[in-house]
Amino acid sequence: MTLTTDLIDDPERICVGAVAGAFGVRGEVRVKSFCAQPEAIGSFDPLTDDTGTKRFELTLMRPVKGGYAARMSGVVTREDAEALRGLRLFAPRASLPSLPDDEFYHADLVGLEVVDTGGKRLGTVRAVHDFGAGDLLEILGGGLRQSVMLPFTKDAVPTVDLAAGRIVADPPLGIFPEDDKDAADKDGDDKDGDDTRGEPGV
Repeated sequence: MTLTTDLIDDPERICVGAVAGAFGVRGEVRVKSFCAQPEAIGSFDPLTDDTGTKRFELTLMRPVKGGYAARMSGVVTREDAEALRGLRLFAPRASLPSLPDDEFYHADLVGLEVVDTGGKRLGTVRAVHDFGAGDLLEILGGGLRQSVMLPFTKDAVPTVDLAAGRIVADPPLGIFPEDDKDAADKDGDDKDGDDTRGEPGV
């Protein structure tokens, strides 16, 4: 499964990238792209901040490590560029292309209910992360004391039903705390059964 772009509470706007800081001394910024096709971030005009009130024209200059060197309207000096470090850049959802069946925007997944293959509620998608080893869904609620990370793969998440507002998960053993308890209970039952069957007659 493929995830495209970051999330925001407003479903009408999608985060397509972020400013990582200044690049060089001539007012260029280093931009990280969250688009499936990284260069596509340069096609949205204008981009806005997370409030939607500040607008930016972005011109990609050249690829650099971890993103692109770019020019942004209103940014002239290195100090201007550095002041924008961490700024997330948003585009109107309507301007983004429709996705294939196996691709999803982060914003579409956040808030979905998560159930297992037996219909038991596991929680709700709180956020989507990628720490370098693949996409992860952060699940919270459903009796969980703390959030858990569910791999966003076809094996672990066989069904994403956006219309129904839920995800069907088949998580690997040990992802959810109940898995450990159920496994321990099963081991205990097996041991009890073994003791009974193996008890010598008198």
